Amino acid sequence: MRIALVGEALIDFTSTGPLAFQGHAGGSPLNTAVACARLGAPTGYLTQLSQDLFGEALLRHLQENGVDTGLVLRSEAHTTLAFVEHAPGTNRYVFLREGTSDVGWSPRPLPKLPLETAFLHFGSISLLAEPAATAITELVLASAGKRIVVFDPNVRTSLIPDLAAYRARFARWVAATDLLKVSDEDVEALAPGVPPGQAAEGWLKAGPAAVVVTYGASGAILHRAGKKPVSVSAPPVAVVDTIGAGDTFHAAFLVRLFETKAIKRDRLPQLAESEIGAALEFAAAAAAITCSRPGADPPWRREMGM
Repeated sequence: MRIALVGEALIDFTSTGPLAFQGHAGGSPLNTAVACARLGAPTGYLTQLSQDLFGEALLRHLQENGVDTGLVLRSEAHTTLAFVEHAPGTNRYVFLREGTSDVGWSPRPLPKLPLETAFLHFGSISLLAEPAATAITELVLASAGKRIVVFDPNVRTSLIPDLAAYRARFARWVAATDLLKVSDEDVEALAPGVPPGQAAEGWLKAGPAAVVVTYGASGAILHRAGKKPVSVSAPPVAVVDTIGAGDTFHAAFLVRLFETKAIKRDRLPQLAESEIGAALEFAAAAAAITCSRPGADPPWRREMGM
């Protein structure tokens, strides 16, 4: 378990027509975990899965994709469900998650990650409800200084009743983060009216050693304090579905960091521009493959050709 991820696991029901939906295993951290494992990194997942039919399907999905589920808990509570409607330029979401299994994740004592775990990834809607939000935050704080803490907020404004309060909590999470990944849509929610590059430079002063901003079809830019930003273009692709593309990009970037031995916080500022560029190109290529097929279906390493 060199890369560990904690957070929600749910079923995404994506629209196929008026009130018609197709179910897929989903949740941003779960998608990222599956992508990491498919790309060849030893990956583990921490969450609580229901014992209902959806929870069984999620457990099988993780295991069939090579994700270590040894730290996954089980519960009689129902599985979180998300309904996704495709809209021009974005997706619209409805979540059914009150009292669900992943929201109830709050192990006591907290699980101990293996000593060899180099990355701990957290974020997304798992930070929006208790008791999971507090338990995840405690796990993150316990990991500070022991491994690279990676944060992808994956902001869903429709689920956040008080954006001002969320932004205050976001600042505390950022202070405990080594690598922050945000989309341009996240930036607009977190720092409205602030250009993404300027927002990234501000967050660098708060804690992270690096900030990656993704821009969908326009590529991504990585920022480090005192360094020239490194950018990558998105490969052209016939888009079928963008669900999971950002998760795949993030996963592929982590996998390439792992492969270049960038497994300590102090290595992130030292990486050469060429190494960062290669990692971003690998991530963009992986995300493009995900966009070329329906559902959050990240590529296997054999499909990458890189």
